[in-house]
Amino acid sequence: MTIIQNLISFILHIDQHLVEIIQQFGPLSYVILFLIVFVETGIVIFPFLPGDSLLFAAGALATRGAFSIILLIIVFFTAAVIGDTVNYQIGKKVGTAISPNSLIGRVINQEKMTKAENFFNRHGGKTIVIARFMPFIRTFVPFVAGASRMNYSHFIFYNVVGAALWVGICTMAGYFFGNIPIIKENFSTVLLLIIFVSVLPALVGFMKSRLQKK
Repeated sequence: MTIIQNLISFILHIDQHLVEIIQQFGPLSYVILFLIVFVETGIVIFPFLPGDSLLFAAGALATRGAFSIILLIIVFFTAAVIGDTVNYQIGKKVGTAISPNSLIGRVINQEKMTKAENFFNRHGGKTIVIARFMPFIRTFVPFVAGASRMNYSHFIFYNVVGAALWVGICTMAGYFFGNIPIIKENFSTVLLLIIFVSVLPALVGFMKSRLQKK
């Protein structure tokens, strides 16, 4: 429970934690940010790490001189592209060999793999790009793409496009709007709103699926 509470605290007060990281690690803070984004996008069992909120908060801090906005975008973009690429390769190597009784196996069974493969054949590009803006889902999509044997040249193209849009929009939104007084004073609420808006498409899709089954 303590781990979950610490994670929630980190996400909701990420601007304060980033300041602490900068004070303690200096230039190495960029490495830490790279690793967080890489793990969140590249390791399928870590979908709960901060993504959108991290980019927004870091962009907001860049206006105060804590980060170089150019270097920040390069670090985030590189981490996002490499993360999805690694996740794709993991899915391609072990996706079809996952035990149905495992946690991932329950979420991604063979029937879902077949449906995912058909879906990617029709809408693969849109899936990779849109998933960038959806917490949890963005961690699973490249894994399923690899396990479904999505064409790699198509995947890497949309991987780069999606990463550029995600990093550019979220980081620059923080850079331009993060230090507006009303947002700065209600930063935790803004982060909660960002998270809610990010997961809203997934919630709508889930509800539609449940209603169709009924």
